[in-house]
Amino acid sequence: MTSRDMPLVPPARQWWTLIPFLAAVTAVAGLGGLAAAGSQATYRALDLPPYAPPSWLFGPVWSVLYLGIGVAGWLLWRAGGWDRVMWLWVAQLLLNLAWTPLFFAADLYTVALVEIVVLAAAVVLLIGWSWHRSRAAAWLLVPYLAWVCFATALTAGIVVLN
Repeated sequence: MTSRDMPLVPPARQWWTLIPFLAAVTAVAGLGGLAAAGSQATYRALDLPPYAPPSWLFGPVWSVLYLGIGVAGWLLWRAGGWDRVMWLWVAQLLLNLAWTPLFFAADLYTVALVEIVVLAAAVVLLIGWSWHRSRAAAWLLVPYLAWVCFATALTAGIVVLN
């Protein structure tokens, strides 16, 4: 562990401080799930690009990614407190939340594409800012960025085909 990964929070209090971060990502996942009611039918009805995964894959992938996002936020907070990095963590989480209702509830595919490009940029920036504070947090965000980039390509394909 490098000095960048050393916590500011005393060790005796570390374990329970993860709970609000996991609660935040759980809330985003839950609200996204509500906004995605009927999403499997919508997804199947769309003309999809050949690289589109089956609809059942999204739930398990997002579950793992949200866990990583929550732990990354916790590590960042522990290592540096509440500052611009944490506000960016919150902003990307809100951008993450916004995509599902734009795409599935409102059928605003082009708006959802613009929004997810902004989300990807926010995650890139978050990884960059995180690197100097907690490399572990930055690495936890890399699979999230990869999936958001894939989802961006998928959204772009759907916009073109529909």
